[in-house]
Amino acid sequence: MEWLRAAACVGEDPELFFPVGTTGPALRDIDAAKRVCARCPVTTQCLTYALAYGQTSGVWGGTCEEERDALLRASRDGRPLEKRLEKQLEKGRSVL
Repeated sequence: MEWLRAAACVGEDPELFFPVGTTGPALRDIDAAKRVCARCPVTTQCLTYALAYGQTSGVWGGTCEEERDALLRASRDGRPLEKRLEKQLEKGRSVL
């Protein structure tokens, strides 16, 4: 996990990336965490790690729990996950 040293979240409050709930204040924390991810040079590596190792909670690679779940479902449906991720992240768009 050498990539972690270059992550924009290093030095940020970890609680920001693991909000409790999916409504109200948690939504503000999720948005704030995603803003940190938006300026991160290792977003792809982070998201790949989260998907590969089953990180089911928190914000990883600019995605929330529901977004990663949707990505995993899409990959089970036969859609090429890696190519989808690369295209969307290159364009600065949501991975969903």
